[in-house]
Amino acid sequence: MLAFTKTLIKVSHLKNLVDVPDDRRKIHTLSIPSLGGIVVFTATIFALFLWYPIDYVSHGELPKLMNNAKYIACGSLILFFVGIKDDIIGTAAEKKLLAHVMVAFILVLMGDIRITGMKGIFGIYELPYTLSVLLSIFSYIVIVNAFNLIDGVDGLAAGVGLISCASFGLWFYLVGDIALACLSFALVGALLGFLVFNFSPASIFLGDSGSLTIGLIISVLSIQLIEFDATKIPASMINISKPVFVLSAIAYPLIDTLRVFIIRSLNGRSPFSADRNHIHHRLLDIGLTHRKTSVFVYVYSVLVIYLSIVINISPSVNFISMASVAVILLLTPYLFKKRNKVLVGKEVEISPKPIELAKKMKDILSN
Repeated sequence: MLAFTKTLIKVSHLKNLVDVPDDRRKIHTLSIPSLGGIVVFTATIFALFLWYPIDYVSHGELPKLMNNAKYIACGSLILFFVGIKDDIIGTAAEKKLLAHVMVAFILVLMGDIRITGMKGIFGIYELPYTLSVLLSIFSYIVIVNAFNLIDGVDGLAAGVGLISCASFGLWFYLVGDIALACLSFALVGALLGFLVFNFSPASIFLGDSGSLTIGLIISVLSIQLIEFDATKIPASMINISKPVFVLSAIAYPLIDTLRVFIIRSLNGRSPFSADRNHIHHRLLDIGLTHRKTSVFVYVYSVLVIYLSIVINISPSVNFISMASVAVILLLTPYLFKKRNKVLVGKEVEISPKPIELAKKMKDILSN
């Protein structure tokens, strides 16, 4: 994968398939390839097919497992090609939303991968079928778009996706679901290798093809974890609220997306329009570098996941407690004043290592 990524970077520069810093929102100062999703998607599928534990699946569960797999594969292919088109020539937000709805219907209505209940949160256990379908479609669209929207700083979306998938993979492994653990760790491995090139200073971006792939897999894992059979969970893990654990694992993208959607709506703009109101923009504005911004969010994500495991009172109390803690922790950067510099009418992050980044790009192209 590392060799393939290096080749993809070189080809992208030769064919001019790069993201050019041409507007106020973009915070990179060099043209960077944005087709990293090709590597993430390919590496995930390769690892999954190579290590998929078909011998460990009982014959009774095999038909359902294979049925889910085909719908997940169809959905991921649709989003992958939509993302590739957007990375190369751009795609209207309305068309992307239409693709999300199409994939959501495939997963929820055809694959029956849906949330059937709230597992005791606010006293709600089972949901009517129609409400279950609507909630599942809504959850899928929100999660996929959330990971797409946080992809604005080197290593951020890939790193958060890695942490989320690693926590899901470990959970599935401990409860004995080797198949879903394999899917989780296949994406973990792909993202770990990709971060070698994507962590600041990045030599390749994730792009929509990558962020949409991450979002789709994590949305499926989230629903499967919430719906996991409670009778198969070990006694040592039975008190962990499944919905709270899932929401904690994806807390950063969910809170950031909710926040920017509210701000845009209050300003009379489309929730899908672009701006500089993301939390990672604020972290950059108060003086953090790309590296420190990503690390801050990594630490935050791990901390929230840890708290969701150790706080075991009741589903409703856990949900309210974790939601409050997650929001408070993530909004602390707004207590600090902005420190970003202004250059030729643009707000830009002054990179501490522009020469090093230029040398790195030259070395990649020369090899």
